[in-house]
Amino acid sequence: MDKNLILNWDETFMQLVKLIALRSKDPNTKTGAVIVDDNKIVVGLGYNGWVRGVEESDFPWEREGDFLHTKYAYVVHAESNTIFNSNKSVKGCTLYCDLFPCNECSKIIVQNGIKEIIYNTDKYHDEDIWIASRNILDKPGVKYRQYQSEYELELIKKKNE
Repeated sequence: MDKNLILNWDETFMQLVKLIALRSKDPNTKTGAVIVDDNKIVVGLGYNGWVRGVEESDFPWEREGDFLHTKYAYVVHAESNTIFNSNKSVKGCTLYCDLFPCNECSKIIVQNGIKEIIYNTDKYHDEDIWIASRNILDKPGVKYRQYQSEYELELIKKKNE
């Protein structure tokens, strides 16, 4: 590894997103999120999982079937968990996350005053829930952008030199 390469803040927090996602017990989709304030101090970490007090075997992790027999009825998304787990107000903070937030998470994001979202992927972009999410975020002016790793691009560039 090149000792001269230093992670920028976006890369640093996205690496934390990937790390905290490893706490998830979801066998299919492990997602994480990190909230930071304007001083680049982490105020919340979270991952997708069950509500507090629920054992991993209490509910299904299935992706298909009727609603009550799938994880979708029970799992708390990483974005919401991060807000719930924060150690101070998240008003004016930035949220880093794996996936573009769904409409339910976006409601919680807006209600708590998060000003910006930096996400890794938007693989469900054209589905109604995520169209609604963008509508929810756009009205009050919450900024969002997809993360682009300058660090990984620099590593590729150095490798090809």
